[in-house]
Parts: sequence; C-alpha cells; structure tokens
Amino acid sequence: MQCGYDFDHMGEQDWDTAVGARADLAAVPRKLRVGAEPVVAESGQSIFRTGARPARMFWVLDGEVRLIRRSRQGGEIVLQRASSGFLAEASLDSPAYHCDAVAAAPSRLLAFPIAAFRETLLEDEAFRAFWMRRLAREVHALRSQCERLALNSAAERIEHYIESQGQEGRLELRRTRKAWAAELGLTHEALYRALAALQRSGKLAAVQKNGSLLLTMKRGTKGA
Repeated sequence: MQCGYDFDHMGEQDWDTAVGARADLAAVPRKLRVGAEPVVAESGQSIFRTGARPARMFWVLDGEVRLIRRSRQGGEIVLQRASSGFLAEASLDSPAYHCDAVAAAPSRLLAFPIAAFRETLLEDEAFRAFWMRRLAREVHALRSQCERLALNSAAERIEHYIESQGQEGRLELRRTRKAWAAELGLTHEALYRALAALQRSGKLAAVQKNGSLLLTMKRGTKGA
C-alpha cells in the first residue's frame, strides 16, 4: 500500500502527511499521537476477537475492517464496515469485545492506548466534540442497518440499502457481492437470486464498471 510517509515510525512530519490524506486526523491531539502504534493487517487477518478485553482504540487509515457477529445458522452478520475512521467505538467503555474485527482487505490502522484515549476525551473539549459527532454519525448508520435487517425479503433489504446508502436511487458498490451479502444479513446465494429477480422485473439496473457494481433503482418501481 502506498502511504507517502513512514508508517512504521509516524514522526511529526509523517503525521502531517497523514493528516493531509485524512483530514479528520487533524482532530487527534498531540497527546494521543505520540502513543499511537501502527498496525498492518492482511486480508482475513483478525484485529481482535469476541471476549477479549479492549486495550486500544483503533482508527482505520485505509483498506477495510469489518465488525462481525455469527448468526445462529453460522452465517456472518456485519455490524460495521470501516474504511476510514474509528473502529468499534462502543469498546471504549466495555469490559470485553462483543464481536470480531477482521480485515476484509489489506489494511493499515492506528492503535491508541485506550486509557490515554479516555483521559484525552475528559481533558480536551475539541476532541470530545469531534468524538461526539463521529458517534452521532455511527448511530445514524446503525439505525439504518437495524431497519434494513428487520425487513423480511432479500429484495427489500437491497432496495433499502441502495436508497439509504446511495444518492437518488443510485449506488456504486466497491466491494465483493459476498461481502455485501454479509452486510445485508444474507447468504450470497440469496443475494444473487434477489438481484437477478429485481433486474428481470425492471426495478433494478446493475452494471459492472472498473471493478465496481453500479446499481440504479428505476424510478416509479420502488416497492412495486
């Protein structure tokens, strides 16, 4: 992965370069920066496991890390998909992780000591406000996901996802269909069948382009 700075050491100049690439990192105060440790994960590698005691707060710089729980049937349910920003924010005040974190692609993260993170939130008003804004954004995303998982059919979940995550009924999907199926709480077979049925009915157009899947809900057909 090309980062443009020395990720293994993260000196002041390296932080400046990182902030230039990820503007939100500017909100991280110096006290936390000096204690941050780089983490490099290959695709499929575990970041933490259910039941482990949280010792660090993670920030995903690039790649993709997913929070996963297992359904009673043994399938994966994706609770969070992070390609930038904090991971597993709820772990800040939890005695143990309640899910697994797994890299879905080669990823780079920063790990902040959790005790120092808590202390900084208490002492730094600007950082605390930044943290609260991030939490509000995550709450909105989780509410949308809960609504989606409560829907009965695969087609309804697909339509809800496109409408809530895309713009004007259009979404560019930049991950595998198998990963998307897990996020929707579906088997990949169920997802394939539902996509095919939606396209046959004329409700959905799906076009593969430059490694992405462009999905468009046809106007006037949603919910038909």
